[in-house]
Amino acid sequence: MAYEVILTKVEDGVALITLNRPDKLNAMNRQMMSEIKDVLEHYAADDEVACVVFTGAGRAFSAGGDIHEQREHDRKYSQEELDKMRTYGPLHDIGVFPKPTIGMMNGLCYGGASVLGSSLDIRIGCEDTKFRFLAAAYGRINATWTLPNQIGWPMAKELLFSGRIVEADECYRIGLLNHLVPREYLYGKTMELAKTIAGNNRQTIQGIKVLLNKHKTLSIEDQFAEERHFTTHVVRGAKAEDAFPEFIARKGRPLQ
Repeated sequence: MAYEVILTKVEDGVALITLNRPDKLNAMNRQMMSEIKDVLEHYAADDEVACVVFTGAGRAFSAGGDIHEQREHDRKYSQEELDKMRTYGPLHDIGVFPKPTIGMMNGLCYGGASVLGSSLDIRIGCEDTKFRFLAAAYGRINATWTLPNQIGWPMAKELLFSGRIVEADECYRIGLLNHLVPREYLYGKTMELAKTIAGNNRQTIQGIKVLLNKHKTLSIEDQFAEERHFTTHVVRGAKAEDAFPEFIARKGRPLQ
């Protein structure tokens, strides 16, 4: 697939999507959102892809929405037309994408990009990683459906109310980053984890993600019941012969 503002490749079951407008700090315009939507639809149906990684070209993950394009559209279109054109769809698609998603957070992640980043399942950062949830500063609202699930309500409120910069160390401390590594190890660490996930049972991984997303609004009792139903009727647990072939092959001998 050939795209203009994103780069894509698949390696060992891992799809890598690179936001590719480095001269604009990978600002997300309508074309980029359309291309992301298209490639995600393709990867969702591709059995060779088990995990999807997002990153940015150059020194930024993304500076957020393309303000110049938004300004042009504000001048050109009515409010009704603008409401219909809103590019929230792809961000929602990322949040509910059926396969695991990982952010390789190589630099700043501001504004609309922070919504994308907080929609991902896992994030790995480096010393250059910075988040900023800017919507309140310019009279908009976003990330209320993504951020609390990642870092909890009190901290999410602080970041959404203040719009302040969150440096890499704090991102890691509050759980916005799963791992924080030196920049030279960022690609290796991210792909190592992505390939580990891709090497596991893919139906099971997707089932876990479905359940975790459903469980956000359920009681403990309902979560347990949902898991029992899912593992009985949707994704049945593997039998011992299939689940533990290496252990069985050892015939009781301990691991070396």
